[in-house]
Amino acid sequence: MFDHGIFERHSLLLVVGILIVVSIGGIVEIAPLFYLESTIEKVQGMRPYTPLELAGRAIYVREGCYTCHSQMIRPLRDEVERYGHYSLAAESMYDHPFQWGSKRTGPDLARVGNKYSDEWHRAHLVDPRSVVPESVMPPYKFLEETDLQFDTIEEALKANRIVGVPYTDDMIASARADLMAQANPESDDVAAFQKRYPKAQVRDFDGNPQRLTEMDAVIAYLQMLGTLVDFSTYKADAPENRR
Repeated sequence: MFDHGIFERHSLLLVVGILIVVSIGGIVEIAPLFYLESTIEKVQGMRPYTPLELAGRAIYVREGCYTCHSQMIRPLRDEVERYGHYSLAAESMYDHPFQWGSKRTGPDLARVGNKYSDEWHRAHLVDPRSVVPESVMPPYKFLEETDLQFDTIEEALKANRIVGVPYTDDMIASARADLMAQANPESDDVAAFQKRYPKAQVRDFDGNPQRLTEMDAVIAYLQMLGTLVDFSTYKADAPENRR
């Protein structure tokens, strides 16, 4: 049918043949991305991070939490039974970078939101072995002793908007007020904040209403994870709807 010996005897032809095959394969995989609006199914309930959650996520990344905790539940029986519904691509659509991970020195955190109380999280971060005796996690007591710096929170929202997160001009202009309002249920800005960020939890997260700390931000971020999608009513989109 076809004498492949000519390619085996002539290395230059072999290289050209490899390049042609790789190019065809690349075109087949890449070309659809230019006309598909999105390869991620749309899921009801997803929203961008609030300014406080975004600040908490930045601290989470800064401290390298992703090196021991993944945020990706695989569709395997043992993982679903332990952690909950498998992770959806849409749940990471506003993550830059995403926190999927592959190493689990500690448990997966994709569904940790509202699984434990704020006080549990605070105690766990201050002294992990006080609530999980076998834990090898280092303490993060300094988080509750460090005031949250958010002078550049508007710039953080603007940077995320550049890469596709749908922060509006109103969200950016109100970023500082929204950040403080989420940790203070007595604030006059709470109603406007919750209108901009549906399902956002409002309360003093670290148990110290006198200070807005990095602990507030981290707990606010952790308590949000996995809470936006209602899996009791979730149904996967048909492929034709993913446009």
